[in-house]
Order: sequence, then C-alpha cells, then structure tokens
Amino acid sequence: MPFLNIETLEEKEIVPGFNGRFLHTESMTLAYWDIKASSVLPEHHHIHEMVVNLIEGEFEMTIGGQTQTLKPGMVATIPGNVPHSGKALTNCRIIDVFYPIREDYQ
Repeated sequence: MPFLNIETLEEKEIVPGFNGRFLHTESMTLAYWDIKASSVLPEHHHIHEMVVNLIEGEFEMTIGGQTQTLKPGMVATIPGNVPHSGKALTNCRIIDVFYPIREDYQ
C-alpha cells in the first residue's frame, strides 16, 4: 500500500507514556510516537540501527554515554546494540526509523 494515513494505524503503549503507531516495510519499521512529558525510556539496546527524528518538544537522550537535548529538527543516529535511554522534557512527537524491521512492534 503506497499511501496511508498514520491515524489509521493501531496505537500501542510500548513503555509508560510512549504511545506509538508502527508502519512496517519490507526492510524497516517507522514508529510515530506521541510521548507524554516526564516519561522515561529506560536504558536498553537492540540489534536494530535507529534514527530518531524529533518533530515537536524537547527530549533528553543518552546514546553510548553521551547526552544531548533534542529539539525540533534534530536527529540522532544509534548503531545496533548501542545502549541508549531518554526522557521527555515536554510532550513530544518523534519519528523513529529502525533497520531491520522491529518484529516485536508488529
């Protein structure tokens, strides 16, 4: 399906305060997040490469021990198996891209 409205995708709360809608292609997953202020993403890692695109709000992210506050228009790249964590400083909208597909999000 070449076109769709993100609002038609089922929303799932993956971590408390992190509500996502997920689109899966042949080789990657896109996650459209609405995140509540003060929600915490515990440190974790996964095999997937990941690109974080901050659309709205401010999100403090730590990747491999380096911390940065992301603001709209900023991007963070995370290689596979690198520990990362974060905290929403405000309500946020983020688009994450994962390669390969996040089967656990299907």
